[in-house]
Amino acid sequence: MMSHLVIAPIVLPLLTAALLLFPGARSTRAKGLVSVAVTVVNLLIAIELLRRADGSALGGAAGTISVYLASNWEAPFGIVLVADRLAALLLVVTGIIALCAALYAEAGWARAGVYFHPLFLLALMGLNGAFLTGDLFNLFVFFEVTLASSYGLLLHGSGPSRVRAGLQFITVNLLGSSMFLIGLALLYGVMGSLSMADIAAKVPGLPASERGLLHAGAAILAVAFLIKAAIWPLNAWLAPTYASASAPVAALFALMTKVGVYALLRIWTLLFSVDAGASALFGAPVMLALGLATIGMGTVGLMASIHLSRIACFSIIVSSGTLLSAMALGLPRVTSAALFYLMSATLAAGALFLLVELVDRMSAGGVLPLAEVEKEPDEDTNLDDEEAPLVGRPFPVSTALVGLAFIACALLVAGLPPLSGFVAKLLLLSATLAASSDSPMTWWLFALLLLSGLTATISLSRVGIRGFWVTGTPRALSLKPVEATALSVLIGSCVLLTVFADPVVRFTNATAAQLHAPSAYIQAVMSTTPRPSPTRPDVTRPTAP
Repeated sequence: MMSHLVIAPIVLPLLTAALLLFPGARSTRAKGLVSVAVTVVNLLIAIELLRRADGSALGGAAGTISVYLASNWEAPFGIVLVADRLAALLLVVTGIIALCAALYAEAGWARAGVYFHPLFLLALMGLNGAFLTGDLFNLFVFFEVTLASSYGLLLHGSGPSRVRAGLQFITVNLLGSSMFLIGLALLYGVMGSLSMADIAAKVPGLPASERGLLHAGAAILAVAFLIKAAIWPLNAWLAPTYASASAPVAALFALMTKVGVYALLRIWTLLFSVDAGASALFGAPVMLALGLATIGMGTVGLMASIHLSRIACFSIIVSSGTLLSAMALGLPRVTSAALFYLMSATLAAGALFLLVELVDRMSAGGVLPLAEVEKEPDEDTNLDDEEAPLVGRPFPVSTALVGLAFIACALLVAGLPPLSGFVAKLLLLSATLAASSDSPMTWWLFALLLLSGLTATISLSRVGIRGFWVTGTPRALSLKPVEATALSVLIGSCVLLTVFADPVVRFTNATAAQLHAPSAYIQAVMSTTPRPSPTRPDVTRPTAP
């Protein structure tokens, strides 16, 4: 059964979503419990895949690339799922955010629509599949599954702002999907395959007469990924869309842009590595320029925003630009720092989107005055000079928790000590400084990283002063346990990243080395043979149908 573990993150949420659509499954509370349980199991599976990719589960340090032949047909003829270090890492990040979003939704958002849980699980299935697939067409399929479910999740809770944002979101992503298909058609016409490992193996020996079509197909494909990664000038849709979504949906959406970044990183390091001959590092200067422009645009947006939801949106744009710029440098050390930054920034963005609703609830009066928390004091209740109850426990536990979570998110987004955001920024700055001799553009990246941190500090400080200091009469926020748990898990994950930064950096170093030397990935996929079956006990390699 352990050999089928790779496909479990796809099959488990898919089957559960189908079961929750049955007419008999009407209890919203039961659906919520099932959804949370599935996200817990999904996270445990992702952690096990991470252990296997790192080698700790196998008693060695080299790790393994787990390849699953979905139809027992060898690549490139059949569908292949691949769980290497990068895929396993992103599965864990996805599992953490999905679990926290499912928990937070149980506070009330899950009851705003009857199909929240199936749509949520289908989105989780699409995200997991996008990270695991080794085939470009199936990457498109999982993209579309994620997007189709995200359309429904965006409209969850109704309202005119969500409808407007949903129409824009659908239009932009349909355009991106069309570009995706055009790029796939060009690549298939040139390479005769859509298996990423097979294409990567063929690129170095491609004739010069056909290399132009390869580059054209890859460029069109990259446009689709750049749209999904929210890279300037293709990111005008992100802020109104994410700001309109409900809190748990927006937290899950924080992963959506990372799927586009992942696809760019995966395909670029496979097809255009230093071993790709004349196509080596194709498009790197353009990606670096777009990444820097995205950081600059996001920095301006951070400074101009006064609402926490908009700040969270522009922080995602800044992180996408940072990741694209770091990736374009093509250096393992910079890529390793970018992977650590990806984990910290994604978890922080998810927590920040959950905080948006809580801070808005405080501002809009979704809190209880201290004098009304306990209207009938008993003999054990402490009273102030005006004979009003002094209720010390509900007020600091709820409001102080939200305040501390906001401070933690501000430190993470701005890259200030002592949390993982500072470690990530420090790794990026030191790696960028070391790479300055290879490209003068790295000095722009260095400067923009510092500037984006400064503007994030200013913007979040401004929101913090307005939301927590200028509040008038002291009030106790009505905070539900599942909301507090979701926030605590996300912030706690960033704390763990800080405490265990050394082993995590060792893992990202190994991941970056594996990405920039793709021969191991190619060999693992192309050398995996089908399992013997009752009808073909001696099969070693299937023939193409």
